[in-house]
Amino acid sequence: MLSIAFVNVSLLDPELLRTFVSVVDCGSFTVAAGRLSSTQSTVSQKIARLEEQVGHAVLDRSRRDVRLTAAGERLIGYSRRLLALNEEAVEALSRGVVETTIRLGVPEDFAAGRLTGMLVEFTGRHPNLKLEITSGLSRDLRRLFERGELDLGLIKQRKGTEEGVQRWREPLCWVDSRANPAFDRDPVPLVAFPPHGLYRDDMIHTFETLGRSWRIVYSSSSLAGIQAAVADGLGISLLPVRTVLPAHQVLGEEHGLPLIDNMEIATYHRTDAGELITELAHQLSLLI
Repeated sequence: MLSIAFVNVSLLDPELLRTFVSVVDCGSFTVAAGRLSSTQSTVSQKIARLEEQVGHAVLDRSRRDVRLTAAGERLIGYSRRLLALNEEAVEALSRGVVETTIRLGVPEDFAAGRLTGMLVEFTGRHPNLKLEITSGLSRDLRRLFERGELDLGLIKQRKGTEEGVQRWREPLCWVDSRANPAFDRDPVPLVAFPPHGLYRDDMIHTFETLGRSWRIVYSSSSLAGIQAAVADGLGISLLPVRTVLPAHQVLGEEHGLPLIDNMEIATYHRTDAGELITELAHQLSLLI
């Protein structure tokens, strides 16, 4: 029986492992040579080199049929895994394009409807693009962008901020329940975003100015929660015009409520942002 001293080796030759696996799978040096388009002597030489590398005999040559030694039993599983990983790496790199990640932040009321359809279409045109989307309150998105945790942000802010790459007006309106109006109650019940959230201070300031008593009856960071609370008659709210539901009725000057026109939407990204980011920013602008 072949006995070989252990040799310290850091890397196993994939070609030798491929030959080893072929001999085991075929059960014969001769058949393996045919599969590998090689000769039996070359296959034998490669197995001998592998055994020299690992310092153990991996095949029992004392029998007519090919059998694994104890060391060969341990090596065959590693060999298959190493070869599979090698093929996976070659396939991934042969695609020629490295995956690009864009971290996008959008307000919750943009995170549905036309936005998702646009993002599906955009990623379809750029199959090597990976989008990581964060939805939340604009104040939180702004902080994430400032900390460098977003590449592109669609952020609501007050007019006059004069920040952002592009800015657009965000029309607002007062909304009440169509089925169970709440506006005439005393105090006026308000449905609002959390403290320091957009529109909340404007709502409070309006009713303080009108001299009407008010109280916050429902507070949520979820647009869907705000919409549902108003629709069910819990109270009134101030929301973007595009978020009004059929179950809402819009209140205006005929109800003594002023027009609130102090909000805008802005896109944020670095001045040296890449082509994909600027293209996505343009696509976002088409939704506004």
